Parts: sequence; structure tokens; C-alpha cells
Amino acid sequence: MAGPTIDPALYRDRDLVPIRRALVSVSDKTELLPLAQALAAAGVELVSTGGSAALLREAGLEVKDVADITGFPESLGGRVKTLHPSVHAGLLADLRLEDHESQLDELGILPFELVVVNLYPFVETVASGAAADAVVEQIDIGGPAMVRASAKNFANVAIAVSPASYPAIIEALNAGGTTLAQRRELAARAFAHTAAYDRAVATWFADQTLEDEGDLPQHLTINAERLETLRYGENSHQRAAIYSRAGGHGIAQATQLQGKEMSYNNYVDADAALRAAFDMVKPAVAIIKHANPCGIAVAAPNALDPIASAHLRAHECDPVSAFGGVIAANRTVTLKMAENLRDIFTEVIVAPDFEPEALEVFALKKNLRVLRLPADWQQEPMDVRLVSGGLLLQDADRFPAEVESLVDSWQLVTGDMPDEAEKGNLAFAWKACRAVKSNAIVLAQGSATVGIGMGQVNRVDSCRLAVERAGDRAAGSVAASDAFFPFADGPQVLLDAGIRIIVQPGGSVRDREVIDAARAAGVTMFFTGERHFFH
Repeated sequence: MAGPTIDPALYRDRDLVPIRRALVSVSDKTELLPLAQALAAAGVELVSTGGSAALLREAGLEVKDVADITGFPESLGGRVKTLHPSVHAGLLADLRLEDHESQLDELGILPFELVVVNLYPFVETVASGAAADAVVEQIDIGGPAMVRASAKNFANVAIAVSPASYPAIIEALNAGGTTLAQRRELAARAFAHTAAYDRAVATWFADQTLEDEGDLPQHLTINAERLETLRYGENSHQRAAIYSRAGGHGIAQATQLQGKEMSYNNYVDADAALRAAFDMVKPAVAIIKHANPCGIAVAAPNALDPIASAHLRAHECDPVSAFGGVIAANRTVTLKMAENLRDIFTEVIVAPDFEPEALEVFALKKNLRVLRLPADWQQEPMDVRLVSGGLLLQDADRFPAEVESLVDSWQLVTGDMPDEAEKGNLAFAWKACRAVKSNAIVLAQGSATVGIGMGQVNRVDSCRLAVERAGDRAAGSVAASDAFFPFADGPQVLLDAGIRIIVQPGGSVRDREVIDAARAAGVTMFFTGERHFFH
């Protein structure tokens, strides 16, 4: 049903709106007192509820309770307090219309020129692991109603939903009032605020359904806020920005400690580097170029500086490609690792933390972007990818347990069972293979990559590329393939290069041909029964 219509000719111009009366009701009370004190000093009448009113009174400010305006007490444990015509008429009255102004006079209702409201901490309550009943109590009803009413009436009312808006409100107060442009901008933020809140609630309910039904959600909402506009996207003619997802704990929430602004490609590569490095339990480093690893390694046994050791071993895999690469470490970056990087051109380095001395070394490389991960960084449980007209959602590809303990569960289809050290090397290769774009072949020695074949349209070319990059190091290494070999030609490339052990998912109709080729060469081969495509 259509809303009411009013002849546009009846509207009166109204740009600067002095603030005479303010409604204050916030859950997040950050910086509320300085704002309230500035309003009170300017003679603004303060109307408030519950904890907000108590805080203002404790600060010695004069406050009128909403119940005094409505003539109705807060009830149902606070569920009902502002849902009343005496409040909402004061929020929604469009004083550009003489009719609205006269109706307020007849009803004895005063308008509000400023509303300061933010919503119950629903997202924080969900994140705390609270029980469902406690989460439901944090679904705000009156708050969104006030925010939306005020934002709709931005021609007359300024709505502040974030402490970040308070300084501008104080400036406007001192300048005689808020401007139409300012109120419109505040309204846009307010509608984004309530939309994000509703998405969070909808997502939580969808998650409850998911838990009940054991299926992916019927409805999917993604709540993200733009952090900054980037110079451009993958190429200079493409627009780009970085957004922070509500509840996110990833690369988007990392703190940049130094260097040039991050680019679109920097973020993509840094996230890929994290994916590779944090698959490893031991101290590990991954070096990424164009979203593909050009080196992954864990620390050498008994290394005095494990993370520096891991970096050197990763770099040795392909020093040419590592030029201008993006590096991720899964441990604190040490002074020794920083010194190793001194003469290597690197775009980005991201890690959980950095020794102060390491940062001093990096400070000499002004263009190097240094990112510290948030303390609660975690890998995403789901993967989302846009396609034309929609999106795809899947469980993130993760190893269910320490893969070292899974080697014994793989099917040994030919050859001898390797020793424990070689099992670790084989497990490393299998993990590293997951971070490489398909078709993926990884050659490893001593839990460090020595050759990587990636992104080829057939597995034979990936085998050739891995062997070519490994050179003399291919002989004696182990090989991991992210999917089965459809023919024996791919494995034959590896066998001819002197590979000793091959791990692959198996499952091809020609598995027997592949096994026979490995057996004829005296090479051990495992089937994992699970592939790790990465497109």
C-alpha cells in the first residue's frame, strides 16, 4: 500500500536547523558525556532513557525521562519505553509543513532536532557465545524505530548512531545548527546502521536454522562496511575498495605499520599468503606472486631462528619469482628474518607480530607494506565467490586434523612405507599443494618446496613446470598432486626427474596405469582419497 502523498508546493525551505531538544538513548556510551555536556551548555533539553539517563544525571546534567513525555512507564523489562506517539510524532513531524506543525501544537508534542541512538549489542552478544534466549533479548525494537524515523525525517532531524559523528554535531551546535547536507549524510549512515543490524539478526536466525537442519542457510546476508577506497583494482581502469565484514578477523582487519597504501592486488596476494603459511603448524613462511606460491617452507630442524630459517628456505624455491612478492609468516617476524629481507624487493609482509628491531630494519625500506594481523585472526570457515547474478558458498577447504597423523591412513598403492622424517616431508607437500592454483604439482624436500607447477590447463604441463623450476633439486624430492592423474604421462615426467614418492588423491579410471608406472620405476605412491582443487 502506498504511503501518504503531499503536494510539494506546501513544503517550506529549511536548511539550518537549530538544536533545541535532543533524544538520547544509547547502548554504546563512548564519548557520550562530552556531547551531552556541550548540548546542555547550549541550553538544549535532554530527553533520555534508562542507563543513558542515569549516566547523564551522575554527571550533573538535567535530564527528562522519556516516561515523563509519554506518561507511560518503561515496562516488560525495558522492552517497551519509546514506542509511543509522543516520541515518534516528535521524530517524524516535518516542520516544513504547516499542517504538521499545527498538529503538534494541538497534540501538545514538542519536536526533536537531534536524536542520539545506537542499538543493543547484538553482534557482540552472539560473538560471546551467549545462549539463544540472551541473544534474542539483544534484538532491539525501539532503537531501530527511532533511528529510521529520524533518518526519514532528515529534513528536520539530525540522527547520530555512532560516537564518530559527535564532534561534527558539536561543531554544528556552535555554528547555530545542522545543515541539510549534514543531516542527509547522517541519515545515510543511520540507514546503513539499521540495515547492518537487521542483516546480523537475519544471519543469526539463518545460522540457527542451519544448526537445526544441517544444511547451508536458505538466506545469506553479508554485512560489510567500506574501510577505504583503493587507488584502483587489478588494473588501473577498475574502481576498487576494501570492506570490513562485521565480525571479521582477517586481512581486512590487519593493522598497517608502515609503507605505501595497500592495493587491491596486495590484499589478494596477502590473503593467499596467509592461507599457505597458516596451513602449517610449525613455523612457516609463504611467498606469493599473483595469488600463487613461489615458495613455502617450514623451519629447518633445530634452527636457531625458526621463522628466519623458514623464510630462507621458502625463498630458495624460486628467487626470481620472489622478487616483488608478498610474504606471510605464521610466527612473529624476527630481526634475523628482517635482515634476510634487507636486499630482497618485497611488496608486503604480514605476520602476527614483529620484533621492534625487525621494524627498525623495515623502516629503511619505505615502500615496504608491513601488516600486523589482529590478535584474534582466524581462517574463514566458509568461502564465498560472486558469479554473474548470484554467488557461490562452500565450506572452506581445511585439513580436518594434523595431516602428519593422517599419512598412515592414506592408501599405500605401491612401494615402501617411508620413515617418519619422510612422512613429515610428504605431509608438508600435501598441505602446500592446497595453496597452489589448480592444476597443482608441488615438489618438496625437507619440508620446503623446491618446485611448483600451478594454474596449468593440464596436469602434464604442471608436472613439467614443477620439474623445470626445481632443476637438479627435483631428484630425490617428493611430489604432491592436488587431484588424480588422468593418465600416466604426468607421473612419468616426475619419475623421469627422479621423484621418490608421489601423493595424490587417486580415483581415475586409469589409476592402474599410473600405479604400474610408479611400481616400474621403484617409486612409492599414496592415494589420499581426497582432492584439493583451488581455482
